[in-house]
Amino acid sequence: VTEAVMEEAKTWQGRPLDAVYPIVYLDALVVKIRDAGHVRNRAIYVAIGVNLKGNKEVLGLWTNEAEGAKFWLQVLTDIKNRGVADIFIACVDGLSGFPKAIETVFPQAQVQLCIVHQVRASLNYVSWRQRKAVAADLQRVYRASTADDAYFQLDAFAEKWDATYPTISQMWRRNWEHLTPFFGYPADIRKVIYTTNAIESLNMSLRKVIKTRGSFPNADAAMKLLFLALEHIAKKWTMPVQNWKAALQRFAILLGDRVPQDALA
Repeated sequence: VTEAVMEEAKTWQGRPLDAVYPIVYLDALVVKIRDAGHVRNRAIYVAIGVNLKGNKEVLGLWTNEAEGAKFWLQVLTDIKNRGVADIFIACVDGLSGFPKAIETVFPQAQVQLCIVHQVRASLNYVSWRQRKAVAADLQRVYRASTADDAYFQLDAFAEKWDATYPTISQMWRRNWEHLTPFFGYPADIRKVIYTTNAIESLNMSLRKVIKTRGSFPNADAAMKLLFLALEHIAKKWTMPVQNWKAALQRFAILLGDRVPQDALA
């Protein structure tokens, strides 16, 4: 039975994919693998695509010793080799080198860094007593109506907090190009783009499955269990992203013929 599952997982992992995914979320989680009497951490890479109909689908699972931009390059190349010609927006966390890896394989893709990750990373520098105030001021930045207004709010944030926490505004300015693509879309679409919550909630479900096992005898055993868990979770993904038709029309205005005409019908 186990071998049959592995064959099914391999077929699924190698299946052809759609030519276009407007949105792709990329993230990794850690599993514990027993190796020669030692338990070691191993990264499982997960990619979720939102297809032209607005439905989510898991594009694949990959495993490597640790999470890094170099292996993400292999993951993205595999996705391309399986038929994906274009991604409009790739939503990722703040891993160093990640945007470059995406742009190498999909040069037209916009990279949107997860705002939630950015806020969490910012608050790591803040004392517990001031976290609420700093979080509220950062919210003015990413809840602004336009990218220009957001930059004005960031200047105001820097003026207020740089004396105490100069690293925060510097970090936002450094990543600004990849933090702001979502401002080009209406408010309801922004919610879909500016956070990797879609994949984080999936990973949370997978972590619950992993937690019951503790550690795995090898990477294949972990991949089998995660594949079965994904099959079960994906059955609940029956509804498209909210207001998807409007989002697609917006993509068509901004990106022109990169959006297939039959998808707009």
